[in-house]
Amino acid sequence: MFVKHLTLASFRNYETAEVAFEPGINLLVGINGQGKTNLVEAIRYLSSLNSHRVAGYLPLIKNQAPSAIVRAMVSSEARDVYLELELNREGKNKARINKADLPRVRDIVGVIQSVTFAPEDIDIVRRDPTNRRAFIDELVVQYRPRMAGVYADYERVLKQRNALLKSAKATKTTGSALSTLDAWDASLVQYGTEIISARIAIMSLLQPHLYAAYQKIATANNEPRLLYRSSLVGDKVPTGFDDDNEDEALEFLTDADRDSIATLFAKRLEAIRPKELERGLTLVGPQRDDLVMMLGDLPAKGYASHGETWSYALALRLASVDLLRTETKTGDPVLILDDVFAELDAGRRLRLAELVADNEQVLITAAVAEDVPEILNATRFSVKQAVVERV
Repeated sequence: MFVKHLTLASFRNYETAEVAFEPGINLLVGINGQGKTNLVEAIRYLSSLNSHRVAGYLPLIKNQAPSAIVRAMVSSEARDVYLELELNREGKNKARINKADLPRVRDIVGVIQSVTFAPEDIDIVRRDPTNRRAFIDELVVQYRPRMAGVYADYERVLKQRNALLKSAKATKTTGSALSTLDAWDASLVQYGTEIISARIAIMSLLQPHLYAAYQKIATANNEPRLLYRSSLVGDKVPTGFDDDNEDEALEFLTDADRDSIATLFAKRLEAIRPKELERGLTLVGPQRDDLVMMLGDLPAKGYASHGETWSYALALRLASVDLLRTETKTGDPVLILDDVFAELDAGRRLRLAELVADNEQVLITAAVAEDVPEILNATRFSVKQAVVERV
């Protein structure tokens, strides 16, 4: 799978842009602030409806413009597919495949797969659970695109349930007046179970790829392992005040069986309801869970060195590429390396170059071309003041 052609209109700092990419290595070179990352961000967004830089889509629309357009011609399984996203400042966004409107924007997810590695990915390992949940959830959706709808349904139910809990707290509602909450509990369990099961299943699939990738990148022979720390199990009740402090209150969940997870979820909700009414907030579910990233016998967070943390974060992304390559029918995902080589020492630069050289398509951004090892033999583009030229 690779992107043949990218068209942008009113996207970020681009009034318009037309870029014809090649299979293999594509290198976008330019000083900071010229628009290199904006190009690869557009491809990532077309792939996942997520940016690796901002939470929403409005910052992607150029100042004062009513909408932004992202179009791409993608070669997948020996056929060309035309993809288009219309991001509107007001009104609904729109998505099209081969110029045909899609019923829902999220239906475009999965047509093209991509994996992005950027310097901020180090936060997956060393910072709070939000970063780790975002990592695994993005991979789940890339692997099973229909899960995008499950996540949307869960967020809708969670929002409604939190509003009801907040109202009940304010009015001190009790007894039969809380019957509406039971209906929301059932939906929360239904969608939350699917998410937790999918996370545990994808972690199991990712594990051997993660081990192999880390051994190729790192100099020390440590074993990386992923564990799922869940709010559904454990003797202590989460408080909802501080994710990091809550970590010690949670235990690991290893079984992806949906019936088992649903039973745990329902029992946990029943047991914790008084605390939730007191707080006016949902205290259990996938939004409270975490991935514990072990390195040997210790958690990488707080114990791994800076170099080990970098190696772990990079291994997570390379393992994602390998998983999508071997477990799906779409071939290699597009690999995006956004300002990564400048952050690595010479040894890791060379090892990374060797590992990605055979991917069907790699898009690299760099301020200085010399940061990228020559063995990659890249098709090179100059990016200056939102103008892209092949050189």
